[in-house]
Amino acid sequence: MQAFFPAQPIVPVCDLGAGAFGVYAASSIIVGGRLREIAALPSVRIASDYPNLAEAFAMAARLPRYRVQSVWGAAEAYPPEDADAVVIAGANEAAVRAHGLLPLHCLLQSSAWLIANAASLRRKELASVIGPLMSAAQPGGTPDVSLPAPVPSNGVRRDAAEERTAVRMAIPDGHQQRHVVDALVDAGLTFAGYDETACVRRPASGIDGLEVKVVRPHDMPQLVALGQFDIAITGRDCLLEHLHRFPSSPVQELVDLQRGQYNLSAVVTEDLPADTIEDALAHWRREGKASIRVASEFMGTADYYARSRHLWRYQVMPIAGASEGFVPEDAELLIEGTETGKTLRENRLKPIDLLYRSTTCVIGRKGATLDGQSKTVFDHVLGALRRAGEAAGSV
Repeated sequence: MQAFFPAQPIVPVCDLGAGAFGVYAASSIIVGGRLREIAALPSVRIASDYPNLAEAFAMAARLPRYRVQSVWGAAEAYPPEDADAVVIAGANEAAVRAHGLLPLHCLLQSSAWLIANAASLRRKELASVIGPLMSAAQPGGTPDVSLPAPVPSNGVRRDAAEERTAVRMAIPDGHQQRHVVDALVDAGLTFAGYDETACVRRPASGIDGLEVKVVRPHDMPQLVALGQFDIAITGRDCLLEHLHRFPSSPVQELVDLQRGQYNLSAVVTEDLPADTIEDALAHWRREGKASIRVASEFMGTADYYARSRHLWRYQVMPIAGASEGFVPEDAELLIEGTETGKTLRENRLKPIDLLYRSTTCVIGRKGATLDGQSKTVFDHVLGALRRAGEAAGSV
């Protein structure tokens, strides 16, 4: 982070020596394992949950044309259909090869580090906290990013890939998986290798002309918008997050599967003397708060919410989990999903404003043009899922 945001007040204190790993640029076996073969593509698609490192890699190598696909994880699943290269973390090169990839360059070798806020180090007495951790410190300096040398251009470009004819469908892993499995069963669709206990990345669809791939639900709206998938099953929360960030995106909800429902709410500490967002804002004004900190994994949604509720000045804090721990010390407001409310109560939190009720849904691209066998397959799958959604809604 410090290499890409040098103005951030973050100080690396010491290497704790735990969880050693590397960050590698790697390519699909189909493309080849040398940078010059990557550079010879008409356009290089790079998938990564390290988008800044991926961008730095592409620029340093002087790739003539490239696109970095920022994903929420499982980037190794994208080649060869949806990416030519990836930037991923791995214990070593063997771990990268185990994903069916060819290592190109090691961008970083690191492990767990103790970091601190620069102002806090100057102003606060932290020896009692840092001292015991320093006893585990490893010798050596701050890990540096290692970038490749520019790839000489020989003017050779491979022909663009032939236009695909099969319908491509994305289905989710993670907490959405069991809900989607239930919906598929009700729709009469069975994908070998994808059930409540198994999750292979490319399950067999059993339908001629239908290719299925398992990706993270958060990434599906962008993949559908780019035309890489024709149909996908994700959460309405993921779709709306995408649309809040990209209002002109051509992605739309096609079917509500009526499963995996939960509330996305604005959440505060139980100690706040307010039961509505209006009461909370009035309380914070009386306290003289100059800015409201809003923490959420859904950055676009949090920003949209802050603007729609007319927060006078706010800061959206992107987080990556363990959200219940941020309020009240590190954020006034949390945009969080709640299914039963049990986790909120255990952490002495309460919802004060409902944004919407999320559900598992089928999404597709507006204005998509399919014909012949592709349209037949698409209509068959969508029709089956629509009947499953209607059946679940009537229960």
